[in-house]
Amino acid sequence: MTPRPHASLGRVLDDLGATLLELVHGGPDVARAIGGVAIHDPLDDAAPPPDALVLGVGLGSPAEIAALLRSLSGHAALGLVVRAPVPVSEEVAAAVEDSGVALLGLTRGASWAQLAAMLRSLLAEGDIGGVGPETLGGMPSGDLFALANAVAALLDAPVTIEDRGTRVLAFSGRQDEADSSRVETILGRQVPEKYARVLFERGVFRDLYSTDQPVYIEPVTASSLPRVAVAVRAGDEVLGSIWAAVRAPLTADRTTALVDASRLVALHMLRIRAGVDVERRLRTDLLSTALEGGRGARDALDRLGLAGRPVVVLAMATTHPDGTTATEAALATERQRLGDALAMHLSALHPRCATALIGDVTYGLVPSTADGDERALTIAADFLDRVGERTRAVIAVGPVAAETADLPAARANADRALRVLRAGGARRTARLSDVHVEALVLELRDLAASQGDRPTGAIAKLIAYDERHTANLVETLSAWLDAFGDVIAASAAVHVHPNTFRYRLRRLAEIGDLDLTDPEARFAAMLQLRVLSTSPRTSSQRID
Repeated sequence: MTPRPHASLGRVLDDLGATLLELVHGGPDVARAIGGVAIHDPLDDAAPPPDALVLGVGLGSPAEIAALLRSLSGHAALGLVVRAPVPVSEEVAAAVEDSGVALLGLTRGASWAQLAAMLRSLLAEGDIGGVGPETLGGMPSGDLFALANAVAALLDAPVTIEDRGTRVLAFSGRQDEADSSRVETILGRQVPEKYARVLFERGVFRDLYSTDQPVYIEPVTASSLPRVAVAVRAGDEVLGSIWAAVRAPLTADRTTALVDASRLVALHMLRIRAGVDVERRLRTDLLSTALEGGRGARDALDRLGLAGRPVVVLAMATTHPDGTTATEAALATERQRLGDALAMHLSALHPRCATALIGDVTYGLVPSTADGDERALTIAADFLDRVGERTRAVIAVGPVAAETADLPAARANADRALRVLRAGGARRTARLSDVHVEALVLELRDLAASQGDRPTGAIAKLIAYDERHTANLVETLSAWLDAFGDVIAASAAVHVHPNTFRYRLRRLAEIGDLDLTDPEARFAAMLQLRVLSTSPRTSSQRID
């Protein structure tokens, strides 16, 4: 079993902070392990366990909160959770400072039972040596399919569990008793767009997400069955929904059962999300530590199963054309999806491959063979061919890192090549040796920009002339240099007649006082055009 991070307060805040909990006041030691979860009872003098997270059920006034905070300081409690909004008076703030106990708020709408179950689930997850499957509500933790079958039995109707994007997360048996639209949904693991559009136009999703009670939905087509759906919530956050294909409205008992089931589904969905996030975060931390090559790199590689092996570093990023309308959230989702796909692709080739999304780049460590980076290039190209052109992605390949100390240089090597690939062009995979000159040009541009360098000499004169006369001399010179002096090819590149192009060449030589027969002058001009910001015009207006 892969070791997981110990259950600390910082981890609880990371996993549940956006959904159930918020840090209201105090600067807790987020790395300190939680010793247990205790529910405060004013009629019970039993002391909570050391380093406990205490649930202050029913506490509302600042005086009650302050008194409990001070009493908990003697038990070294880590935090006190009370129902939001939390009144932070001067008395409460002083009690937090004096006791060292952090004050947290439970999101409005979330239940204490839900919070307690999630906390105990996370604490149990931190027990590395735990034996046997964990359960929530009598169901194996995270097994949404078993839960869907249980709900279907309670409602006597086939059920699907869906996320906010109408993607099917799990479904029960007996789907053959439903209709063709349900079968289509199950096969595609997504509500078909034509049905989702009808539901949206009817305001079904608006009604569904604005209540915690089941919503009865009339058939979408003449041949389909009605539906009963209920939102799955964790506090104010809607995680998804449960849909049952029914022949009539639910009875009162079944309505209550569906509402209760939605709360249990929420626990399982949160548990799945927390578990996935923890695994991702652990792998990201280990891979990041390994790539940095510091004191903990060898231990990180050992935990990744790559210690003592030569490895190749892969670096993958998505590229998007200028003017893209995708939101940052959509881009982040796309990067994560591609990273997961790369992880699956690499694991099929070698069980010890490791991948993680660090920033906006997905890094991979692939055990090296005799052909090293050549094989890694083939693997990268094969992966990009499989994912197709719907998402534009590029992969750079670093050199073989034979020792742990070689990893930082290998990563830097891959990063330099990746930057060239992200800058555009036809290449989708490359090693630094394949794009070394382009990488040097990009780095020279950085240096020039940091020093505020601008074009000088002949290039500066041509830029000034172009700006005054709406001319194209800089573009003409650039095309001629790129074509190695071939006027026919250069004139075709800028879409003008060769004679017009020759005239422009003579003009730019005169205006810029540029000797085109001098190789040093040509090199200087080309270097400035490549490295410095000249903003050459792309039109082909005629100069008279």
